Amino acid sequence: MSWVDQPIFFVDFEGSRVSGILEYGVVMLLRGGIVETHTRLCAPTGRVRAEDTAVHGLSEATLAAHRPFAVEWDFFAQLRERGPLAAHYAGVENALLKGVWPYPRSSPDFARPGEWVVDWGPWIDSARLYAQLFPTLDSGRLEAVVSAFGLESELERAAAAHCPPDRRQYHCALYDALAGALLLARLARDPQLAGLTLLQLLALSTLDPVKRDALQQRELF
Repeated sequence: MSWVDQPIFFVDFEGSRVSGILEYGVVMLLRGGIVETHTRLCAPTGRVRAEDTAVHGLSEATLAAHRPFAVEWDFFAQLRERGPLAAHYAGVENALLKGVWPYPRSSPDFARPGEWVVDWGPWIDSARLYAQLFPTLDSGRLEAVVSAFGLESELERAAAAHCPPDRRQYHCALYDALAGALLLARLARDPQLAGLTLLQLLALSTLDPVKRDALQQRELF
């Protein structure tokens, strides 16, 4: 089965290990299109540093009335059961997620069809994918990759349709999740790349040759 026929959940978090997750954005991608989105602000579990507020625009005062991220356990566990998670530089999102819940419920191992695993990964990583498929890119930063492939107008339209009016810029969780999802959607428009299996996409999502070879070996059996 081609990866484009599998629901993929692109995730972005704003926050840090100090403050906890302050905002999440989730975009469901299927057959190269955005199917659904989710976002909300979350109460901090630690100090929100002034230098972090300068980046994402979220302060302790504006977040105090919101529920903490930890109440979203069932929502994120269900996402993991429905499809693989994706992010741009997925190690960051994986670490923040595991800082709240080290493991999800037993979920399908999309790297080994028919098997089950208790892990948030393996993740689809748009930064690693683009680094390997387009090695001449000057930068792997989300904004730079979106710009390099002329996706700014498409992102602005998606943000207008899905993001809160005051959260339509980079370093806002749903805006960044939409940007990453559109990078995957662009790959789905390439017939050769759209024909990859999910396992091949997961293998391309790691720069670690040992992990990549291990995933590719699974394709042979």
